[in-house]
Amino acid sequence: MYRTHNCGQLRLEDAGKTVTLCGWAQRIRNLGAMTFIDLRDRYGITQLVFNIDTNAELCGQARKIGREFVIQAIGTVAERSSKNKDLPTGDIEIIVNQLNILNKSEIPPFTIEENTDGGEDLLLKYRYLDIRRKPIINGLLLRNKMSLETRKFLDSEGFMEVETPMLIKSTPEGARDYVVPSRIHAGQFYALPQSPQQYKQLLMVAGIDKYYQIVKCFRDEDLRADRQPEFTQIDCEMSFVEQEDVLKVFEGLAKHLFKTVSGLDIDYNFPRMAWHDAMEQYGSDKPDIRFGMKIHNLTDVVKNHGFKVFDDAEYICGIAVGGCAGYSRKQTDELTEWVKRPQVGAKGLVYIKYNEDGSIKSSVDKFYSQDDLKLIAQTAGAGTGDLVLILCGKKLQTLVAMGTLRLEMANRLNLRDKNIFAPLWVVDFPLFEWDENEQRLSPMHHPFTSPKKEDIPMLDTNPEKVRANAYDLVINGVEVGGGSIRIHDSNLQVKMFNLLGFTSEKAESQFGCLINAFKYGAPPHGGLAFGLDRWAALLNGSDSIKDVIAFPKNNAARDVMIDAPSFISQEQLDELALKINPQQ
Repeated sequence: MYRTHNCGQLRLEDAGKTVTLCGWAQRIRNLGAMTFIDLRDRYGITQLVFNIDTNAELCGQARKIGREFVIQAIGTVAERSSKNKDLPTGDIEIIVNQLNILNKSEIPPFTIEENTDGGEDLLLKYRYLDIRRKPIINGLLLRNKMSLETRKFLDSEGFMEVETPMLIKSTPEGARDYVVPSRIHAGQFYALPQSPQQYKQLLMVAGIDKYYQIVKCFRDEDLRADRQPEFTQIDCEMSFVEQEDVLKVFEGLAKHLFKTVSGLDIDYNFPRMAWHDAMEQYGSDKPDIRFGMKIHNLTDVVKNHGFKVFDDAEYICGIAVGGCAGYSRKQTDELTEWVKRPQVGAKGLVYIKYNEDGSIKSSVDKFYSQDDLKLIAQTAGAGTGDLVLILCGKKLQTLVAMGTLRLEMANRLNLRDKNIFAPLWVVDFPLFEWDENEQRLSPMHHPFTSPKKEDIPMLDTNPEKVRANAYDLVINGVEVGGGSIRIHDSNLQVKMFNLLGFTSEKAESQFGCLINAFKYGAPPHGGLAFGLDRWAALLNGSDSIKDVIAFPKNNAARDVMIDAPSFISQEQLDELALKINPQQ
């Protein structure tokens, strides 16, 4: 055998044992008569020791080892004289008596250590080397643990894991599909699934009752830190359930993952917040509730004082930033420029400093008395020592901008502790949103989402006011999953398609299989999908899901390691009956 133990296994109680280790040489230190090699595998690091006085030939051999050489070392476990408290194996070392080079290595393009000197593009190009680093290994181990514990929990709840196809019909609603040309059916295309939505609903019609799948999904969209063109969902569906049943099961799964993956006991019911309240108080449908700084409506208290910007605004709101009344003019000017960035979209910023002595200083002093400003500050939730920041404009855009500013201030004040988790359910989403480009209603989630029973009559009179029987799980300002109760009544589904502007021919073309299946006794059903990548990144303390994906794409959706996407040969194009239209 190549090895008797791994490099993270040996402890002081193993002293005196003869062992064989294999791994990569992470660090070589030549110190006069002694040479030390830190031997690394995915389990940890063990120090190897070579002494020129006891075996000069072996020590000379060790000094020829380069970084990332693959080596085998046979020797005796001994107690270290200078222990390393930062390593689990830091109490021992291996006195080597035989050394074998299994493979040499060129000098790697970056240091393969916890804190590397490589930039993101370089790390992604040599991802197979980057994975050797402890932070990436730990992220993949955590992801593996999440998958394992998810399967354990759902199996204990009676769920069946069922695989659904990867080559499906294109239904281009929402994000763009990735399409796959068919050689056998020339001119026709498969699509890669954005989710297994229709299939999991068909499984409910089929009587599976409780389905789950840890599944790859694909969306052709612009990337951000929490998005990749291919991502993984914990996808679930249940029959004969209402919203409460679904939330109970998957809150249980969430608590199970917190406990088994992160060692956190959450012994309370997750709070619930209506979408409307989330937008009004936090400016986001995925609010971070680890800190306060709620948004307050100031419209009534600031209008009609002669300040034209406010008097002409549809909506005015503010937040109180604790302990920041001492902000300098330079700092408030910088914040004003910050909110004007396209990512925020505000036209300007008004501030009120509620000083510790009770006096008020504001950028709109000449329009408001001290008493007026104090009332505004207090309406925004401020006390002495606080800074009030105010935005105005159209209501929804202003709330979203203020929500972005709220998070920025929390980041600047270090209020978003990655070791604290604050989960909540956001419920009662609007069923529809208005698509400005298409000038029509579009589904906020998807066209199979059921409306609230009590809101169904408004489908005929005021559809934009109809609430969806939908829910998202939000943790620390990150949407880690969401779902809905589905429409199972054929007539209601047809009405939904009509409101969304589908002709009967278009609905039949895109969703005919599901529509027809509903004619054969579809049970009431609903489900939820958790984003495995996002949740793993959250528990891993990562800012990007790339840290928990083995081979991620870069921000241009390119795999720079294997250089994909790439051109294909003319022969392949001919087989697929495809012709490339050169970009002008």
